[in-house]
Amino acid sequence: MKHLILGLFLLFTLQLPAQYTFTDKHKLECTPVENQQRTGSCWSFTTISFLESELLRQGKPAPGLSEMYMVRTIYQDKARNYVLRQGKANFSQGALSHDVVRALSLGGLIPESAYSGKPEGVDAHDHGEMEAALKGMLDGLLGLKNLSPRWAASVSCILDNYMGPAPATFTYQGREYTPQSFAKSLDIRPEDYVTLTSFSHHPFYETFVLEIPDNYSNGLYYNLPLDELQAIADYALSNGYTVAWDGDVGEKGFSAGKGLAILPAGPGAEGIFDAPVEEVQVNQENRQQAFESYATTDDHLMHLTGIAAGPNGAKYYLTKNSWGEIGPYKGFLYMSEAYFRMKTVGIMVHRDAIPKDIAAKLAL
Repeated sequence: MKHLILGLFLLFTLQLPAQYTFTDKHKLECTPVENQQRTGSCWSFTTISFLESELLRQGKPAPGLSEMYMVRTIYQDKARNYVLRQGKANFSQGALSHDVVRALSLGGLIPESAYSGKPEGVDAHDHGEMEAALKGMLDGLLGLKNLSPRWAASVSCILDNYMGPAPATFTYQGREYTPQSFAKSLDIRPEDYVTLTSFSHHPFYETFVLEIPDNYSNGLYYNLPLDELQAIADYALSNGYTVAWDGDVGEKGFSAGKGLAILPAGPGAEGIFDAPVEEVQVNQENRQQAFESYATTDDHLMHLTGIAAGPNGAKYYLTKNSWGEIGPYKGFLYMSEAYFRMKTVGIMVHRDAIPKDIAAKLAL
């Protein structure tokens, strides 16, 4: 009887599908998971997390930088762009990693302890009404024949009301700083960071302005074949450099709650997070088709902080999100290789994280 029970148990066990289990191969240092709450500022949370990891990589302390100070700086820049282009530009909560690097040059940096972006009495970030107030005012200005130079101060007043005034000076660890002097003390150099993508409607190994709505600042991307774009991410993560990731999370195979981003080949969604499924084979052609048909859109940024081996040794990217400590991995998720290849819109890395043979092709 014991042998029969053991036999039935083994038979049942062998028929069970393999579960999602991961072994981290490269896990890079990063700061704790944050929560962007009711804002469209994933771009700031992701890039600030990326820059904090850059400080840690260089052996420096990461002071906990203010995401909302960068959001504020970019709203001011975006408002000026919108007015000067007479409303023929995107004005929304979205932006991109290169905008945070621009914001560093425009307005410096502030630690979170000096500027939270939440005025007194406000417990959570919520930018819906603020965005509406800003855009309503800007659209009203566009109907005027002549603008005074005072309108820009009105943008600051709205930001002050919803986010609190940003300090001109502050004290951090016993020293007084301005945002510019604080940024200088951290020695983060904007010119060290490179944004890359892979789309065949532009020549490879050249730069172009990526045609996505949130690229309001007309940021340039280096264009590479897909295999080389992925090779950069792999090389970076294997050599101590994290990666700021921009892409599409509106897929049936993306679940922050389950801690997974996968690209199932089949049409159904049932059971895809319970056990590994066959995934789409991604190449340059079907990736391009997905982008041009809007099946892949730019809707979220996250921070790649490692590489893991999943079921059957498959490669996954350890990914830090900005929606709080949700899911089985407390705010992190595992992104499959197929998902990365299809749904990556762009990445940002330190220029030293690019393999030398690829950097030579880009004249970097």
